[in-house]
Amino acid sequence: MSRSFVTAAAAVLLLAAFAATGAAKRPAFRPVPPTAADADSLIRPGETHFAHLWQLTFGGQNAEAYWSADGTKLTFQAMIGDAKCDQQYVYDLATGKVTRISNGKGRTTCGYFYDHDRRVLFASTHAGGDECPPNPDMSHGYTWAIYPTYDIYTCRPDGSDLKPFIEHPGYDAEGTLSVDEKWLVFTSTRDGDVDLYKIHMDGTGLTRLTTSVGYDGGAFFSHDGRRIVWRTHRSDDTAYVNLFRRLLDQDLVRPTKMDIWVMNADGTGQKQLTDRPGASFAPYFTPDDRQIIYSSNWEDPRGRNFDLYLIDSETGGEPVPVTRDPDFDGFPMFSPDGKRLVFCSNRGGKVPGETNIFLAEWKK
Repeated sequence: MSRSFVTAAAAVLLLAAFAATGAAKRPAFRPVPPTAADADSLIRPGETHFAHLWQLTFGGQNAEAYWSADGTKLTFQAMIGDAKCDQQYVYDLATGKVTRISNGKGRTTCGYFYDHDRRVLFASTHAGGDECPPNPDMSHGYTWAIYPTYDIYTCRPDGSDLKPFIEHPGYDAEGTLSVDEKWLVFTSTRDGDVDLYKIHMDGTGLTRLTTSVGYDGGAFFSHDGRRIVWRTHRSDDTAYVNLFRRLLDQDLVRPTKMDIWVMNADGTGQKQLTDRPGASFAPYFTPDDRQIIYSSNWEDPRGRNFDLYLIDSETGGEPVPVTRDPDFDGFPMFSPDGKRLVFCSNRGGKVPGETNIFLAEWKK
């Protein structure tokens, strides 16, 4: 939805809403080492930042792929085969090998490498039950579920030594780390709202960063550790606040309007960067921290065509398109060396709504 509008859990639910296959069994997952000559055909006119484009997954629902610090692996969430909800995986870019690291129970979201790539953290509902938690009740309109059974766990990259890191009543998910690994930022409902918090990896220093009514999630630190970018919607309108609280009482949020904000790493200086129709989410700093790349449907706010855009990280301004595919593009993250961009897309799918992971060689 983090790396949560999708929370990271939200992100998953958003992608699920894009899927329209209706198939009883999802296509088999087939990891293949990427070949530029095969996949460059999926670069669309106007996607001038992509020197080459490789497709990494083939079939099913694959989302929120995030880099290891050494740039050799990705962790991601996927529904593979007959799975009814997401589990967490690690993808080895050298071999195409995929390893499930979650225990196969409940639903997972928002994985992230840390401890010099010796561990991975992610959120899971498995302590609340072996089965997938129920999908949100769409009689309330389009909503995301903020499952109160989500807690944050850690394990080794092979899935061993799985253990809890953050256990607290209510939703705890969407965790990402500062580059120096001193702070984890995550989303939690522990104080009766959906807010951002940060905490040291030894469990000390818990700090609430946001206090305004509304969903705050999908946060990332800048590379220099001085700022945080995230998605949110804020309004003093009484009708909005009342609706938000009614939905939250049912562990739901409505993500149809969101914008990109930045703040200092201590929570001060909160500033809105986008003010467009529709939902903007999944922001990430460019390697020099001067711009934000993010996903949005602002050009067609009632539609499902989300593209990637760039804006200035200080002033916002006019969004510059990065992708131009007519379907979904989202969850962008630059590699540690800044030379590659991983993102998720519906492009090239064999069935409508299929979401795969793509890797682009980036050019400025």
